[in-house]
Amino acid sequence: MAYCTQADILAQLAETTLVQLTDDNDVGIVDTDVVARAIADADEEIDGYCGGRYTVPFSPVPGIVRKASVDIAVYNLYSRRKGAPEDRVTRYNNTIRLLKDVSRGVVTLGADAPSATNTEHGVDFTGGTRRFSRDTLKGF
Repeated sequence: MAYCTQADILAQLAETTLVQLTDDNDVGIVDTDVVARAIADADEEIDGYCGGRYTVPFSPVPGIVRKASVDIAVYNLYSRRKGAPEDRVTRYNNTIRLLKDVSRGVVTLGADAPSATNTEHGVDFTGGTRRFSRDTLKGF
């Protein structure tokens, strides 16, 4: 399941711009396969950052992940052509910075995020109540 849809991208870009970014055969329509590839690449990038802390792929998709997928996919689409405009490069860089913070545990994915996986590989010890302590050995 993709983290965003073509409709999400169209909420960010005009359809004419999306046609320009995807129409390699000059037929005048959005190439949905190109959009799907850009989204899949974005989702793989997100999974790469979040996979160490969360179980991926996400289902349901947290809102922050959907937004990140849109920003990265739009950047990927622009990158197929002449390169992304400065505002899209800034959004992409901010999104990557956010994903790095998520991977380090500095930022969470919000209230609708799945629980984080255990990223520490230590040993946990449990036991009963201590029989010998300073208090119980007092006077010896």
